[in-house]
Amino acid sequence: MFLAEIKMGISYPSNPGLSTGGIAGIAVAVVAGLLLLVGYFGFYRKKKVEKFRLSTASEDPSSRDHGGTLLKDEESSVVATPRLTGITVDKSVEFSLDELAKATNDFNISFKIGQGGFGAVYYAELRGEKAAIKKMDMQASKEFLAELKVLTNVHHLNLVRLIGYCVEDSLFLVYEYIENGNLSEHLRGSGRPPLSWSTRVQVALDSARGLEYIHEHTVPVYIHRDIKSANILIDKNYRGKVADFGLTKLTEVGSTSLPTRLVGTFGYMPPEYAQYGDVSPKVDVYAFGVVLYELISAKDAIVRVNNSAAESKGLVGMFEEAFNEPDPVEGLSKLVDPRLGDDHPIDSVRKLAQLARACTLENPQLRPSMRSIVVALMTLSSSTGDWDVGSFFENHDMVNLMSGR
Repeated sequence: MFLAEIKMGISYPSNPGLSTGGIAGIAVAVVAGLLLLVGYFGFYRKKKVEKFRLSTASEDPSSRDHGGTLLKDEESSVVATPRLTGITVDKSVEFSLDELAKATNDFNISFKIGQGGFGAVYYAELRGEKAAIKKMDMQASKEFLAELKVLTNVHHLNLVRLIGYCVEDSLFLVYEYIENGNLSEHLRGSGRPPLSWSTRVQVALDSARGLEYIHEHTVPVYIHRDIKSANILIDKNYRGKVADFGLTKLTEVGSTSLPTRLVGTFGYMPPEYAQYGDVSPKVDVYAFGVVLYELISAKDAIVRVNNSAAESKGLVGMFEEAFNEPDPVEGLSKLVDPRLGDDHPIDSVRKLAQLARACTLENPQLRPSMRSIVVALMTLSSSTGDWDVGSFFENHDMVNLMSGR
């Protein structure tokens, strides 16, 4: 049929000396030539598109944009590696391996400042700026690309800033250096002085603002999926910054839930995610609620009972028991970090615990948005602000819960 349609579109010269077989031969030759041209340009176009795609077949959708390819524009730089056929990066500096190795004395252990699930972190001074270099194995390409994509497109005061990257032998991400480590280190000792109550509320507000930005002010919307105290950094002014976007997932605006593989940290996972793999911004809200409980108690998300590894309790369950006591305020007082001493207005503690309880409700639809959480924390951080929960939430059950009724 295809050949017949092409033949019908060809004009043949009127030549009594040309046989029918000759005409047919010419037609076949023309068709063959056209097919060769189509095949050549199709192959060339395919190769050109594949330049911007991962060579690994199991690429995570979160490392793609709406068109299914990594972001690119005229000013983007392309990095070729044995495992990655192309990475396009906007507004980030490309470093050489030699430059990174020189700045860390060949990644000497004396420069190591941290260890994460996907690689070690080293301190360095690069081009006149203090930096933290995360060194990742090539097998972590999905996490590398996810973080690279988010932080080259999302910029906010309360999100850690990406300076640049390097893809040589290993995968490297270069961030701004955050002087005071992470929140977990401050809450669990590690030789650091305890954070004051007002500082804890401020760090909570800073972190909430960072999450609100990626949830509600970016296109596409990003879901962090690994919010925890270890991924909230404290800068020299004791302000909070959300970090570690290696597990971040994107979703379309208006999407409510996406099925996905289970990743993250136990103790911070909500029921709908742990059981069914459903992902929505409310996954981050739940984890943030656990962080709020950590700020109050300085306890881990999973607490060992009697120092036994075999028996443990979740921090969410421990606070729920306190709320269910005859005197909830007394129950909450028992969970307050003893290092705070008298520096914890019990009414402020109660309000923060109520907010954390709302964030960790079993039904994700009843949890507040990060925007509502920011408003609540702004009010709590103000010494003159009243806690009018009715202005934060439209859901009546939520209002009653936050009001302690």
